[in-house]
Amino acid sequence: MSAPDSLKDVYLDEMKDLWSANDQMARAVRQLSEGASDPKLKQMLQDSVGGITKHTETLKSLIEENGGQTSPEHCKGMEGLVAEALKHGLKEAPSDGRLRDVQIIAQYQRMSHYGLAGFGSAAAYAKALGKSDQENRLKSAVSEIYKSDEVASRLAESVERAAA
Repeated sequence: MSAPDSLKDVYLDEMKDLWSANDQMARAVRQLSEGASDPKLKQMLQDSVGGITKHTETLKSLIEENGGQTSPEHCKGMEGLVAEALKHGLKEAPSDGRLRDVQIIAQYQRMSHYGLAGFGSAAAYAKALGKSDQENRLKSAVSEIYKSDEVASRLAESVERAAA
């Protein structure tokens, strides 16, 4: 891949990176949900896979609308976050379910925050490019990710109290 020549190229690159990040995160979250012991956490993780998939469809649509090639660009940043999430949330996780849940939530939030940064940047690029409809669609994804993060934070607080 060559260096971008315009803001539109940067915008498309960001969305392709996010597509890959979302695909990787969805696979990891499915696995993490299997390791969760708290039923509310398990449900939140399963529900979030649907949100991630929805956001990926938005990205694909926006890439097409901008004349971009509809294929993801492998996201090495999310690759590292996924490796850490699976390590701490499953492979080297505590046997105590409550402690494992604490780690799963932390890893989920790390991956989500990476997505927030990317979707927020993409929304800013859309705005700068005068694509207000696309900006709004990306901001909607940001809002949904924030809501999911808030749910994860509340779950973390309740699980942490139980683990203490």
